[in-house]
Amino acid sequence: MSKVAFLGFGEVNTPRELIVKKCKKAENALKKEGLDLISIYPITDDSEREDVLKAIDKLTKASFGTIVLCVAGWIPSHAIIDIIERFRHIPMVLWGLCGWMEGDRLVTTADQAATSAIRKVMEDLGYSFKYVYDIVGKPMNTEKVADFCKASEAAARLRSSRAGMMGYRDMNLYGTMFDAIRLKKYIGTDIESFDMLEVERRAEKVTKEAIDNVIEQDMSKWVFLKPCDRETKEKAAKYYLAISDICKERKYEAVSLKDVDGMKKFLFYPPAPIFMLLSDCRRLCTIPENDSYGMVTQLMVSYLTGQCGAYLEFYEYMEDCVIAGVPDYVPKEIIDGEIYVMPAAFGHLSQGILNVSKVKQGKVTLYRLAESKNGFCMHIVQGRAESPGKWEEAGWTQPAPQLPGLKVYMDDVEAFTSKVMSQHYIIAYEDNADKMIDLCKLLNIEVIK
Repeated sequence: MSKVAFLGFGEVNTPRELIVKKCKKAENALKKEGLDLISIYPITDDSEREDVLKAIDKLTKASFGTIVLCVAGWIPSHAIIDIIERFRHIPMVLWGLCGWMEGDRLVTTADQAATSAIRKVMEDLGYSFKYVYDIVGKPMNTEKVADFCKASEAAARLRSSRAGMMGYRDMNLYGTMFDAIRLKKYIGTDIESFDMLEVERRAEKVTKEAIDNVIEQDMSKWVFLKPCDRETKEKAAKYYLAISDICKERKYEAVSLKDVDGMKKFLFYPPAPIFMLLSDCRRLCTIPENDSYGMVTQLMVSYLTGQCGAYLEFYEYMEDCVIAGVPDYVPKEIIDGEIYVMPAAFGHLSQGILNVSKVKQGKVTLYRLAESKNGFCMHIVQGRAESPGKWEEAGWTQPAPQLPGLKVYMDDVEAFTSKVMSQHYIIAYEDNADKMIDLCKLLNIEVIK
């Protein structure tokens, strides 16, 4: 993680040892959250501006991605502004500490007098920041501070992120297209295209030894519920290696393939096992059907949470839940138990290797990035994921496979469906919404809940 500048402030007339003690406690708490700090404190409003000038000198020689303004007591606003004006392009946290109880009386260093005096000033000056404050007798809000720092780092990573896409607009879908200029302006991700012909020609040159290694080392971890011929496995391995090389050479962190009108139609091979290998072996974000903004959503989730950001597709809406699943694959990260696969065919499409594993249950958050009138919006919904029970998609070779899926219970399904942005949403386990909201604020993305 990139470094975080930690600046601790307190007035020159406040006992120095109190300011140092409070800043030290806050510093240690942030380190426990995993932040790598460049710490400068105490910074006072001394008349000679020695503390301010020393802080400026140290900061100008350092490299950091976020600034934490730790206000440990009253401080005139100019002492803070004098420093941060030089770094106004960097996201910041305005963090007010709090007083403490001594017996039955409250002792305060007027932390919130200082933060309330500067909050609107920072807003009016156009700083990109989050305001956090502690409350007497309650745990420190270090998690909120750390979450914003992680969101800041994610925003910086997105500025130079790269994703690859074989083909474009699978099945002529409207919702999977993207506006490259808008995407670069607001988020930064470059989505580059590569051709299926390049993949095919690279695949033809993959050595037998490399193919055998993938089958024996990687695909051997899969549990085949039915026998699968060697040729089907070899196709998965050679196409995976070809696409993996393209992603490595061009530094793609996410990839999507033209599925129905591409791999299946012209190469006669459903790409599910290719996606599995790219996700599980290369740790790439993967999504089918040229889903451009689905890929970008995955990158945002991955940078914020460290999770793979698997995609799920909606099949049915119920009164209190939705049925979400996939007709192809899920990454091993979200699989509960063994990786189960089987050869199967859907309708008139060619037979391939289908993932039929069980998906992990628990508290989940679903995300979807989409275009809005003024830029982008992010739809966020939280729910509880449980087993979907027995279900199937009509059209599979009988007996139909039990597809990976979840039954996601929501507080208000109708409210969710009235704002639904796509058939594909990205899943993250646990409650990560605050991190995503921080990231969206930094990128000027509207949040819809």
